[in-house]
Amino acid sequence: MNNSDILVDFDTSVGRWIGSTAKMVDNYLHEAFQSQGLDLSKEQMVVLKKLHENDGLIQNELAYLTLRDKSSLARLLAKMERKNYITREQDEFDKRVNRVFLTETGKITFRKTRPIIVRLKEIMEKNINEEKIYNLTNTLEHIQNNISSAEAQIK
Repeated sequence: MNNSDILVDFDTSVGRWIGSTAKMVDNYLHEAFQSQGLDLSKEQMVVLKKLHENDGLIQNELAYLTLRDKSSLARLLAKMERKNYITREQDEFDKRVNRVFLTETGKITFRKTRPIIVRLKEIMEKNINEEKIYNLTNTLEHIQNNISSAEAQIK
């Protein structure tokens, strides 16, 4: 077997560009949150957003909506509880189910993220027309569907 048989030009693949862009977004948010005195990660902000949209979600639903497995979400929520961003309460009808609620601190923290997110969106979309943004999001949706289909075949 020679090197050309195993060499993949990842530098020109969409995966490389998606990954490096995601890392840049993560870094921007980390720095921006810190500069505003917010003790918050991107993952925690996503949870705050989902709860802002639908407070009292069942923990398993929240895992699905945030694309996290149950155990990593449980660890994330425990950290968010210690920061007083959320509370978890047993469902009154099904004691096996936990519902997740924003605290007042969580609501205030989420509101403080909005200008940062708006600014990031402006930065990302600068000098890109609506058609290109539509095409990009449509392409990314196709990529996600392709990966979901491939994952389903693996299982």
